[in-house]
Amino acid sequence: MNYADLTENEISQEIVKLGLPKFRGKQIFDAIINGQSLQEISVLSESLKLKIQDFYPKYEIFKKFVSKDGTKKYLIKFEDESIVECVLMSYKYGNTICVSTQVGCRMGCAFCASTLQGLKRNLSSGEILGQIYLVNRDNDGSKKNRQITNIVLMGSGEPLDNFDNVCKFIELISAPEGLNISKRNISLSTCGLVDKIYQLADKGLDISLTISLHATTDDERKKIMPIANKYSIKEIVDACDYYFDKTKRRFYIEYTLIKDVNDSEDDINRLVELFAHKVCHINLIMLNPVKERKLESIDKKQAEMFCKKLNALGVSATIRRSMGQDISGACGQLRNKFVRDKV
Repeated sequence: MNYADLTENEISQEIVKLGLPKFRGKQIFDAIINGQSLQEISVLSESLKLKIQDFYPKYEIFKKFVSKDGTKKYLIKFEDESIVECVLMSYKYGNTICVSTQVGCRMGCAFCASTLQGLKRNLSSGEILGQIYLVNRDNDGSKKNRQITNIVLMGSGEPLDNFDNVCKFIELISAPEGLNISKRNISLSTCGLVDKIYQLADKGLDISLTISLHATTDDERKKIMPIANKYSIKEIVDACDYYFDKTKRRFYIEYTLIKDVNDSEDDINRLVELFAHKVCHINLIMLNPVKERKLESIDKKQAEMFCKKLNALGVSATIRRSMGQDISGACGQLRNKFVRDKV
């Protein structure tokens, strides 16, 4: 049991079992949200801290990198020495944090660094939350003065491959007694686990759904995304339609532009056939470099022309601004490559 995985009421119930007054549960809950270590909680006696030390979260910011564009990448270390990365990006409308949901990833997408190490383990809901609590505090935030406005589940790992923990995380982060981040400000990116998309829709969490598509034919998609061997593009689009019907939320398509792979006129026409009459938006992404991969990006002018043609044919599309590339914090670059004695 880890208190970071629990609601305020659940912590209070556990505190009572230890023979302690219920109000201590709220104090502990608030301290976790504020990113405090156990020793920093001044309102708790040393004897009480000893009683709860086995259950209090033990994670920390291990390393921080700051990009020339202001993007911040954090290495978060957990009790078992596992390390994940999360990224904080500042925009005019607020601060968005991209968090990891797994240590590594088993999806095997050809353009992504996160999958190079394979899947080590899932993160608990509290470990996903911990990334936000620590980064919020590091940027002078607290429960009462939140510095994070938006959350993207798009770091290392496939969120829907860690379904139960991710759903609990969404409930905890949006709880009024917690950081109270609106579900409408939470986006989940998946490579297309169709059965889980249906389950997510039925749970009624109403978060934004983003699909990493990156190809317009099943054959081409299979070459860069192994999940395409299980689910077809049609099945994914049908699941997105179901999600929209259930939630009335526009869905998003992530489409990384890869030279001589998915950047042709035929690809444009197929994207139009798939999405011109749907309530969705396509985020075009310039391929970010991953040294172990041989894939190449098209240039900015070609990307702009690709986008312009989609817009002219009735598809809502924009080119996503790349941030944090110089600290390997951009889309597709997150990985757990840091070993303690090398940092």
